[in-house]
Amino acid sequence: MLATPMTMPEPVLDLRDLLNTYLEPEKVAIILRAFETGAKAHEGQTRKTGEPYILHPIAVARILANMRMDYSSVAAAILHDTIEDTPLTRDEIASRFGEEIAELVEGVTKLDKMKFRTRNEADAESFRKLMLAMSRDLRVIFIKLADRMHNMRTLGSMESKSRRRIARETLDIYAPIADRLGMNSIKSELQDLGFANLYPWRHRTIAEHINSVTGDRSEIIADIRKALKRKMNEAGIPCEIKGREKTPYSIYRKMAAKDLSFTEVNDVYGFRIITHSEPHCYLALGTVHGLYRPRPGRFKDHIALPKSNGYQSLHTVLNSPFNLPVEIQIRTQEMDVLAEKGAAAHWQYKSGESTSGTAQVRAREWLMQLVEVQRHSTDSLEFLDGAKSDLFPGQIFVFTPKGKIIDLRSNATALDFAYAIHTGVGNHASRILVDKMEVPFSTPLENGQTVKVVTDASSHPIPEWLEFVSTARARTAIRHYIKSLEQADTVALGLRLLETALNKRGSDIDAVPANRMERFLKNNNFKRQEDLLTELALGNMLSSVVAARLAPEVSTLGAGDQTEALTIAGSEGSAVKFAACCLPVPGDSIMGWLSAGKGVIVHRANCRNVREFRKQPDHCIDVIWAPIRRGMFEVALLILAKNVPGVLANISTSIGEAGSNIEKIEQPEANQEIATLLFTISVRDRDHMAHVMRRLRRNRNVTRVSRINA
Repeated sequence: MLATPMTMPEPVLDLRDLLNTYLEPEKVAIILRAFETGAKAHEGQTRKTGEPYILHPIAVARILANMRMDYSSVAAAILHDTIEDTPLTRDEIASRFGEEIAELVEGVTKLDKMKFRTRNEADAESFRKLMLAMSRDLRVIFIKLADRMHNMRTLGSMESKSRRRIARETLDIYAPIADRLGMNSIKSELQDLGFANLYPWRHRTIAEHINSVTGDRSEIIADIRKALKRKMNEAGIPCEIKGREKTPYSIYRKMAAKDLSFTEVNDVYGFRIITHSEPHCYLALGTVHGLYRPRPGRFKDHIALPKSNGYQSLHTVLNSPFNLPVEIQIRTQEMDVLAEKGAAAHWQYKSGESTSGTAQVRAREWLMQLVEVQRHSTDSLEFLDGAKSDLFPGQIFVFTPKGKIIDLRSNATALDFAYAIHTGVGNHASRILVDKMEVPFSTPLENGQTVKVVTDASSHPIPEWLEFVSTARARTAIRHYIKSLEQADTVALGLRLLETALNKRGSDIDAVPANRMERFLKNNNFKRQEDLLTELALGNMLSSVVAARLAPEVSTLGAGDQTEALTIAGSEGSAVKFAACCLPVPGDSIMGWLSAGKGVIVHRANCRNVREFRKQPDHCIDVIWAPIRRGMFEVALLILAKNVPGVLANISTSIGEAGSNIEKIEQPEANQEIATLLFTISVRDRDHMAHVMRRLRRNRNVTRVSRINA
């Protein structure tokens, strides 16, 4: 039975009156019923302020009602803490209010009841869950932002350490999300409340200065407003002119970014011109430029090139005769609604009444990118780090050859562009052309450039790409590819080791009965055969022991001489490593050591450590170089040279002329005549190494060259 108005607290009555201005009576009744359910569930619970807990969800619901959100969002806001903090379950909410409201409540629910190793991990996992819930229904984040806003408004009851932690999280995560969704009014309030709680003295000082300056300039501001209005009337442009005061946080960020004092930040006040149509916006722009001279380089057209969150407006800065810069924003009424409410403005209009879906579409595109990043992230902390890097403002706009606009981070590279088009395009990029000129993948992009990516099926990501890409999408895709490649390499090596061990027993992998293999996997807790092969490659299990279990009926006598050694090509990835103690290169006589947790370590046969390895023959592997090798291999050279000016550069030139790269240089000792230098260089094989050494011996400053252990 519905509660009577007399039994409702005043905030609920105010909420009901607000809802009645835009919702049908039956929808309002559902929300009031949600209040009854929530009040009963939270009965006896209080906030840090001492007030009944139910007043918090009511306040959250009112924030959404002021945004004219739909009844499901407002009802879910009232119930948003019930699953987490009360005995009420999701199924009970679904049975009473339907699946839609239950889904919204569940999407907002945090994961505090789950167990994590650290608070950071818990926060990251909550954020990941929130992003995934957002991708299914944007209203989840609207409720969460309203929840955070009311929490920030009442943060004074928390202890100082908690206030600072929550304020930092608000500035790092929630304000940028509101900005990414185009919800400017919520973003501004969250930023200012976060700033006030994180740096209370700085906030109070700047706020006092703003009030003082605004008061001193009140007559000047009034004169500028009158001049703008008069000029608009003369031009016949219908408009409304609003004053726009900078917030303490925006002033603080400008001071910090440009290392300015407050007195040097003189544009603390601006104006917003709201007119009827897009053509009126450009007419208004010409009119204000006719009133005051515009400042060069301070004009931005976000109507022709909307921000990534759908924001549209013209921005310009003028020089007034009062020695005061005048910031002007010009937009239509609908653009103004979208600028303040962003993706949430969609629910303010009935179907077909508005084109306000632009912000929604852009928000959805961003969320789909986040979902893809999440799918390939190894853990929630990595996902959170990547998402945060994409949240902060600062975009550039570049074009595809067909003219499509692609917005990227301001420090994005040509390779980031390739991944923004599609993960497959990035993974197989072979050449990138910027304005028809081929450029390195690491080239930073600039506004207005046209970028073309040429792909090749044989091209693939390499770890070095991670050093210069800046977007989460690119980083995650590259890491995922490299990880999957390393996994494939590891499995392939494990299979080769097992096959070699079975061959020594006169058997092979195909001869092992399927039921025996399945039983072995089950007894050793392996879900798949690939898991067993990975353990073999990493040296956590010995292939000879596994082979004896899989082929117990055959003998090793006489079989070993027919087996082939493991071939090493240098392209095995992380499954095979080259020993740092002796640095083998193709052409050296080598042996393999199966090291637990590390895999196969390749040593030179004359390495000083081999004698110890031979004491554990089960860990020793016969390895040989493959006929065709890939990549470069490190080798250590000891060089004695004349200690004269420029000798290091002179020797480096000789190494470069021989087609080798220098990886590391050390100088353990030197006297007035001789310098002892240790060079680690990369070569293709022993022949290439010999060529480098001959080239060095011809250098008049070099007295001796020899290869050494690392």
